[in-house]
Amino acid sequence: MHLRNLYLVNFKNYKESEIVLSDGINCFIGKNGAGKTNILDAVHYLSICKSYMNVIDRQNIRFDQPFFVIQGDWVKEDNVVNIHCAVKLGAKKVFRKNKKEYEKLADHIGQFPAVMISPYDRDLISEGSEVRRKWMDGIIAQFDRHYLDHIQKYAKVLTQRNALLKNMAEHRLFDRESIEVWNQQMVEYGTKIYEKRKAFLSEFIPVFQRHYDAIGNEHEEVHMEYKSQLHDTAFDQLLLDFERKDAHTRYSNAGIHRDDLTFQIKGHPVKKFGSQGQQKSFIIALRLAQYEWLKNHLGVTPVLLLDDIFDKLDHIRVERLMRLVADHFFGQVLVTDTDAHRVQTIFAESDLESKLFEVKDGSVKEMEMVSVK
Repeated sequence: MHLRNLYLVNFKNYKESEIVLSDGINCFIGKNGAGKTNILDAVHYLSICKSYMNVIDRQNIRFDQPFFVIQGDWVKEDNVVNIHCAVKLGAKKVFRKNKKEYEKLADHIGQFPAVMISPYDRDLISEGSEVRRKWMDGIIAQFDRHYLDHIQKYAKVLTQRNALLKNMAEHRLFDRESIEVWNQQMVEYGTKIYEKRKAFLSEFIPVFQRHYDAIGNEHEEVHMEYKSQLHDTAFDQLLLDFERKDAHTRYSNAGIHRDDLTFQIKGHPVKKFGSQGQQKSFIIALRLAQYEWLKNHLGVTPVLLLDDIFDKLDHIRVERLMRLVADHFFGQVLVTDTDAHRVQTIFAESDLESKLFEVKDGSVKEMEMVSVK
């Protein structure tokens, strides 16, 4: 599977641009701020229905314009599928497949997978548990259509339950019958989510550990642990156990919205004790495991998006990453960099078809790929 072309109108800093892509390696070269990352983000939109960088759609519209359009042709199993995304101020986001609008955006998720490796990925280590839950949920939802529906329904129930707790506290009463209505739904959706997360991680963690061994500088013991209150106690019992605390705090203290992933190296938290190099290896291994897991479970090869990572990695990690490219582990690759010679040198050993593009002031121009072998 690959993206054949990309057409942008009023997307971020692009007034209008059309890019014909290689089904192999596509290198986008330009200064910082030229708009290289925006191209990768547009591909992410066509894959996931949202921006990787900024999930508020209207903020991705070009300054002083009322809308943006992203359009592209995916080639999948010898079929060409046109995907059209449009966001207009004051209107809902529109997604069309071959000119037919989706009834639910969730129906698109997982059809055209893409995986981004970016400097911003460090948030998976440095930020709070919500970032890690969303990352995990985003992977599972691409494979399991019901999972995203359960996540959305759980979020709505949680909002309603918290609103009820706040209202009851303000009126100094506790209505067990009313709270039980929301408890039943939280248990129904939350238990299903918990079981899916547990099953996913039992498969995913060994894949991650294998990729860390391949990408790291030395063999180090790394570990991911799924932390959940549901490990030891049934959800309905948890809600009873936390009933008094919920009434006091006006918030639901028990549930899968409290789940987290702990990242460890040599038995210690990566966030506190991992060196910069170890943290980079950890993140890349997470993304490579994500790529492999999606590839195996969806039956298609995702597009790989590499955003400005080559000046952030040492030559050993770059070499090991490129070994996967040379071994055809990846399919189509889109990569950004500030140095044309560097990316041409990095990809010189690959026999994949390559294209080089110059990105400057919101325009994209194809350049000649010079051989450096």
